[in-house]
Amino acid sequence: MSRLFGTDGVRGLANAELTPELAFRLGRAGAYVLSKQTGDQPKIIIGTDTRRSADMLEAALTAGMCSVGALVYSAGVIPTPAVARLVRFYGLDAGVAITASHNPMQDNGIKFFNGQGYKLADSLEDEIEECMARVDELPRPSGEGVGYRIPCETAVQDYVDFLKGVVRSVSGASDEELPRVFAGMKIALDCANGATSVPATLVFHELGAEVYVINNDPDGTNINRGCGSTHLGALTAFVRETGADAGFAFDGDGDRMLAADELGSEVDGDQIMSVCALDLRGKGLLARDTLVVTVMSNMGLSIMCEKHGLNIEKTAVGDRYVLERMLERGYNFGGEQSGHIIFLDHSTTGDGILSALLFLLVIKNSGERLSRLNTLMEVLPQALAGAKVANDRKRAFSENERIKNAIRTLEDKYRNEGRVLIRPSGTEPLVRVLIEGKDRQEAERDARELAGVIEEELR
Repeated sequence: MSRLFGTDGVRGLANAELTPELAFRLGRAGAYVLSKQTGDQPKIIIGTDTRRSADMLEAALTAGMCSVGALVYSAGVIPTPAVARLVRFYGLDAGVAITASHNPMQDNGIKFFNGQGYKLADSLEDEIEECMARVDELPRPSGEGVGYRIPCETAVQDYVDFLKGVVRSVSGASDEELPRVFAGMKIALDCANGATSVPATLVFHELGAEVYVINNDPDGTNINRGCGSTHLGALTAFVRETGADAGFAFDGDGDRMLAADELGSEVDGDQIMSVCALDLRGKGLLARDTLVVTVMSNMGLSIMCEKHGLNIEKTAVGDRYVLERMLERGYNFGGEQSGHIIFLDHSTTGDGILSALLFLLVIKNSGERLSRLNTLMEVLPQALAGAKVANDRKRAFSENERIKNAIRTLEDKYRNEGRVLIRPSGTEPLVRVLIEGKDRQEAERDARELAGVIEEELR
């Protein structure tokens, strides 16, 4: 039996794979296991993104949790990192984000955070999954023992206040100066019709920026559709149209951020981290002078780090693995090329709005245009292709002889001038192919052809 929890919680096609029945059982098992951890009635906050299926899944999850006696604080639509923050701020036992992040709207997911705002350890997820197999045997309190739902109406403002507090701390601004921290700066935002639509606009306004916003009108079906951090073309065009100093694009649940400079050129997670890592090191704030990234990061980032005397450590793909390495070895900054960026001194998870604010502070304090700052790292040509395969066959590529031969051929071809990386997606029914080489068009062609072979063999 395959593991229910993936690299980013439980995810699937809403109402088909991720059903309300499954959410109910997950709520019962999750709340019961968490009550064993705390030894008391668990108090859990739930936040969602803007997918139409969120109401259905939240109702089922809440019912399951209340059925074992939990108190459920409903935060409504709010970014995933806000859930992680508010768990600690409110002194609760756990948090749950109902979201499929950057996935299409028809997908959804459920991911848990512990009382410290970190994603659950694999062992605890396994315990919840084991408990689901005997969910009907769990206690069913009655009368005053039944749990109940508590609306959390200040959640968005509490999160915005937290973000402003970080900016105050990092910038050294007084209470009187804080509303003018970004005065005179023109900022473009693409909120992906997702959970950042309200708080991102609000916080940049309250910090004095002149804000222009697109894709902040969610209707339940348009989240991530041709917009946000997975479709940067909308932002780059908007930056050029508005004459903004910089632009920031978030994904549907707000844990990712990618940028555009004032010329409308894309700035990916590797480039953002290169600028921020050097800034932190210059202030003596980069723990052990080390940046933590994944194997997907561009080779240009490694070259930049070596040139400037920074250490770089690479993990498996997934922000949870970046965070694990940071916690294990005492690092405080890292992330992914896709825009999951973790400033561990301020947040326990990737936070798109927080990353944008801190990146903007670096831009402002440097006195440089972003296009100039972004020359620190040379991006080597990189081609990505996705092979669509069933979730239960994503790892079979390593056992197929035709696929293995095709991979070996490309590895030999790119051995001295690039690399080939094949990996199953942790969140989607895809096998991802990455090729770095001197010739972008050739790398793109080879990546597409290999993805085609994988699809043919594993269909």
